[in-house]
Amino acid sequence: MRTIKVLEMIDRSFLGGGQMIVLSIARGLDRSAFAVAACSRAGGPLVEELGKASVPHFAVPIGKTSGLKTVRAVAAVLRGQAIDVLHTHGGVAGLYGRWAARRAGTPVVVHTVHGIHYLHYRNPLFRRVFVRLERLLSRSTDAVVFVSEADLARAKSLRLASQDRLRLIRNGVDTLSAPEPWRVEALRKELGIEPGEVVIGALSRLHRQKGVGFLVEAAAPVLERFPHARFLVGGGGPLEAALDRTVHERGLDRTFRLLGERSDSKELLALFDVFALPSLWEGLPLVLIEAAGLGKPIVASDIDGVREVLRDGATGLLVPPGDPAALAGAILRVLGDRALGRGLGERARAEIPPAFSRPRMIAETQALYKELFEKKAAPGSP
Repeated sequence: MRTIKVLEMIDRSFLGGGQMIVLSIARGLDRSAFAVAACSRAGGPLVEELGKASVPHFAVPIGKTSGLKTVRAVAAVLRGQAIDVLHTHGGVAGLYGRWAARRAGTPVVVHTVHGIHYLHYRNPLFRRVFVRLERLLSRSTDAVVFVSEADLARAKSLRLASQDRLRLIRNGVDTLSAPEPWRVEALRKELGIEPGEVVIGALSRLHRQKGVGFLVEAAAPVLERFPHARFLVGGGGPLEAALDRTVHERGLDRTFRLLGERSDSKELLALFDVFALPSLWEGLPLVLIEAAGLGKPIVASDIDGVREVLRDGATGLLVPPGDPAALAGAILRVLGDRALGRGLGERARAEIPPAFSRPRMIAETQALYKELFEKKAAPGSP
């Protein structure tokens, strides 16, 4: 069989969860069987990392309102590069990419849903519109991939695509190796963390989905019992200014810091004594797997996706979403019982990374590409 030409497409070029999956696939595909390229907005950390991996990148203007301009640009890439498999990631790329693939006559189209985010829109009309839109787009999609069993089950109940097109490929990451101690110590000094201070941290996009505001609310009761605690959040997003105001209004400027986008997320994660994920909804969060790989005690929301990674009381503590008091209570349990925290971290490190490995994800993705391409290439295929 000849080399299969694959284009991985996502809208933005920062390094969020979906972008990390795109990068992992682009780096990991067997180059003897696949020629892989990527497509997104111009510039940004994703484009830089793709360049380091010698993966060709095609910049297109892509956004929620870019419309036909994006479709034409992507279709030109698909035709010009004679792409065999287009793999779109996320709603915006899924809309424009699949539209462009129809124009370009791309043989195989795969779409990955990194969390069914539109089901959490406040406006019920928007939710219904996006369900119907996905049903329409799925008719010209050879496989619609979900990253968690919960999302796959929800897709089946909503009839987002025909049963034969729905697939499950759970996210996977490489197990993080602990950074050199001197790097972590240097970061501790840079951030002004004094000896004896404990750090509760999150790595998160500052968006309503991620619930960082609940972590801000949880800070006061934690600091009441542990005044030497410090809260650090790495990541940017649309709520950054609003959250910064809330931190200031609550008098937490010294103890709760929003660090913005960081290029040293591994060192930052290693610095945390407790990792918190207060999300309202998730697909299957990569950061939990990374935190588990470093043996961190984890406190997270008891929601779909998270429950597929963590076992409550065994590999992490789960709390009701949107409940700052419960979040604070779980953090206090870990801070007040070092044996509990150590046990949670050790079991998480032993159990979670092997179950959510990058090689397994890459193997399943490659198998899907080959299956669909061979089916389309067979005599008599439409």
